Amino acid sequence: MRWLDTIIEDLCQTPRCGYQPAARPATEPTALSAIALASHGKNAAAWKATEWLAASQAEDGSLGVREGETTPCWPTSLAILAWIAVDADRYAKQITVATDWTLSTQGKRIEPTEDIGHDTQLIAWPWVDGTHSWVEPTALHVLSLKATGHDSHPRTREAITLLVDRQLPSGGCNYGNTEVLGQALLPHVQPTGLAMLALADEPDRSGRIEPSLNYLTNSLSAKTTAASLCWGLLGLSAHDRRPTEADLWLESAFGRTVRRDRSPYKLALLAIAASCAKGIL
Repeated sequence: MRWLDTIIEDLCQTPRCGYQPAARPATEPTALSAIALASHGKNAAAWKATEWLAASQAEDGSLGVREGETTPCWPTSLAILAWIAVDADRYAKQITVATDWTLSTQGKRIEPTEDIGHDTQLIAWPWVDGTHSWVEPTALHVLSLKATGHDSHPRTREAITLLVDRQLPSGGCNYGNTEVLGQALLPHVQPTGLAMLALADEPDRSGRIEPSLNYLTNSLSAKTTAASLCWGLLGLSAHDRRPTEADLWLESAFGRTVRRDRSPYKLALLAIAASCAKGIL
């Protein structure tokens, strides 16, 4: 695919990247860039990204959002995935201390109330330290823990329970809540895609995974925004439900991204969604 080759050429030029061209490097887009480059055999460029991530790691194992900003540390999960994708042996120390940090960090329980529909006592991971657990950071940390062999760890298992609990009965999930003040919230593609990716190979005892997969299948199209489309496709692919039109939709999203901002973050995600048949690695 010519458009995919163009993305890889762009990422090779600036593997350490921010959310926008010429922006200072940030952990999330740089980690995604490393994963995309590694999936296409561009190891020399990928190492530039993972070396920057290693240099950015704090003594406690965490990584902040971008250069010069040491908190919040939710992107640590993506750094782990990038190091594994590029060279797990080379970055064994960084992976170990980052995983230790992940297991030591948790979201905050809040007291149950009739105004909130989800189980507020389940613990997983927040966006910001000291706050309640949310879907997207939890899904990313689950992916990193599964990739490091912690599939059966109690923290991973509780996080899986939380992700299932946060699925809406009609399918899909919001960013964290299911019902507020008696009102069911609307699902969104990106958090649903991330949750489905993290829930790959999990049994659907609750019956909540299948409706969410159906929601994604019915929601994606050539008009879906780039990031949501990528995470949605990755979530479906992890369950062997990748739509036959996926490549055409990704090409359409690539065209819009190039016309609008040529965001390295979006380009890296597009390359990953195009190349990964199941999962993110």
